[in-house]
Amino acid sequence: MDAFYFYPWLFPLFVTIFGLIIGSFLNVVIYRLPQMMTLTWKQDFAETFPEYDIQISERPVSLSRPHSFCPHCHHPIRPWHNIPVLSWLLLRGKCADCQAKISVRYPLIELVSAIASCMIALHSGMTLYTAALLMVTFSLIAAAMIDLDTMLLPDSITMPLTWGGILSALLDISPVSLSSAVTGAIAGYLSLWSVYWLFKLLTRKEGMGYGDFKLFAALGAWMGWQMLPIIIFIASIIGIMFGLVFLLMKKNDISQGFPFGPSLAIAGWLGLIWGADILRWYSVILTGAGG
Repeated sequence: MDAFYFYPWLFPLFVTIFGLIIGSFLNVVIYRLPQMMTLTWKQDFAETFPEYDIQISERPVSLSRPHSFCPHCHHPIRPWHNIPVLSWLLLRGKCADCQAKISVRYPLIELVSAIASCMIALHSGMTLYTAALLMVTFSLIAAAMIDLDTMLLPDSITMPLTWGGILSALLDISPVSLSSAVTGAIAGYLSLWSVYWLFKLLTRKEGMGYGDFKLFAALGAWMGWQMLPIIIFIASIIGIMFGLVFLLMKKNDISQGFPFGPSLAIAGWLGLIWGADILRWYSVILTGAGG
């Protein structure tokens, strides 16, 4: 630990490498957690309704078993072929066994995790709050990518994130007070829940999923209710841009829908890092407009 004090650059470097390694694990979470959820749903349905005689063909998977393998040839990935970013570059984005292309998104997620971790280390320094922010960051990356792939935000990510925000306020780890964290969680959930039902009553369509309510509640728990209007404003702008790109790529109409979780995750992360600066900037604008 003393080395971090004598060499200030060492801590951001260590955190960056740590983020790179966790980014590799996040790829596993993003790929396997939806499979685990689907298998659990099928098992629950088969147990609840045995009369349907549901046949489950999928093999049980977890985040640790089986070991990493190529999704094309299913050959186990050797440890030296699983080095974050570097292995992908050395293998030229191809499987070492079947030569099938490996998506560029895998090293990109690792890089995003590493860069975000470095920015947190530089912003918050060597504190317990930095460790908490890293966990939030990794959770947001996983949640955003899973929502992008499946239009689902797993409770196994959003719920611990909410309770983690409240607990960090209770233990004085985060700068948010306990009352503000609890109020933020409640307001975050109920605000989007209200918008959901209002939209459904007016259009008879679902504008968003319950996972979005839970993720917004988690962001409220970490940043307090004061940041919620700014987060939803930023998320809406990002969502509009994502929506246009999504519709152009999919080449279909807006009735198909697109995930809002990634927009919330990005806006929430920006609020976590620069929330105080955004609030000050916002206050200056309001003061200037009113003066």
